Amino acid sequence: MYKRAGFEPVWCKGCGNYAVLTALIKVFEELELNPADIVITSGIGCSGRFSHYLNVYSLHGTHGRAIPAAIGVKAARPKLTVLSVSGDGDATGIGGGHLPHAARRNPDLTSLILDNNTYALTKGQVSPMTPEGTRTKTTPYGSGDDPLDILPMLLVYNTSFVANTSSSNMKELILLLKEAILHRGFSIVRIFSPCVTYPVLSWQTLKEQLSPLPEHYSPTDKMAALQMAYCREPVYTGVLFKQRKPTMEEKIQQEIQMACTLEHADGRKYTPLEIMQSYL
Repeated sequence: MYKRAGFEPVWCKGCGNYAVLTALIKVFEELELNPADIVITSGIGCSGRFSHYLNVYSLHGTHGRAIPAAIGVKAARPKLTVLSVSGDGDATGIGGGHLPHAARRNPDLTSLILDNNTYALTKGQVSPMTPEGTRTKTTPYGSGDDPLDILPMLLVYNTSFVANTSSSNMKELILLLKEAILHRGFSIVRIFSPCVTYPVLSWQTLKEQLSPLPEHYSPTDKMAALQMAYCREPVYTGVLFKQRKPTMEEKIQQEIQMACTLEHADGRKYTPLEIMQSYL
């Protein structure tokens, strides 16, 4: 029901994106979501193809604009289930400026960042997440830049839900995607999804580095979350942080209600249009 007939994925064999697509379909099934009530926006790169493969409303947008497009959809139709899908380059390169503003607005949508540490579709160039020293087509002598540390960034931006996982752990991936979609607010799930054609990030490295968060870890402590986000031995997976705070849609509705009930000094109630005109 959720898979679009006649549109088979063209990702390379062994790509982690297949697992993410399968997990997302499984989550939609378990949540019993109506395909007509789901919207997925995507940007460029291999991750941008997600919008083609699902039988839901979708927008394959421009470079770095998956999140603002999703925010626009949610503002116009707040009852829809809205997701955005971006690669690490799309989300943190040209699209990186949208992350802090999405976090402070807190729209009730879920953003998936598929991280393979490179620009894969355009043949393996360096991305903002590529480790220092990595040789790529644009850094033949090794990247001289520090990679962005995305999880601490998201926490400092006060993102209301931050999770970390890998496409190699299907059980955890499904649980985190489901929890992110059910969370009221801006949810980001960073998903390690190695590229097999330009293997900057390898499956073996992930297997050696990743570990679930400690059993008694509390995702409501931001300082503890930052400590876990900065940890490299191991790299922790799970829900690093979550908090409930007013969403963008709730704030919009509150403003509408305020505008509809404002009274002038003479006791007369003014329409929203009359209130706007009074400021012109």
